Amino acid sequence: MAALGACSGDTVRTLAVDAGYGPKTVAAPDFVRDSRGAEPDFMAVGVDAPKRPVRAKSAEDQRALEAELEGARGRNEARGRAAESAGRGTGKGTAPAKRAE
Repeated sequence: MAALGACSGDTVRTLAVDAGYGPKTVAAPDFVRDSRGAEPDFMAVGVDAPKRPVRAKSAEDQRALEAELEGARGRNEARGRAAESAGRGTGKGTAPAKRAE
């Protein structure tokens, strides 16, 4: 057992599967195999993503964005006040049900 403890996990796992222990290898269904390409579409470990060009906004574009965001904030606050006032009127005149003890 001490000798097996020194082995890597993959070697022990492979030996166990070959001996009939552990999970059995199941082939992927056809639709899974057909939907995947031959090469994976993810980046390898240690490789940086390509740098994207960063374009700074002009002062005019920044002011336009601020105005747009402030307008959206105002609309959201108005909707919140309307929902709050609508919620105040509901439930008036109804008493909670009494619990049977």
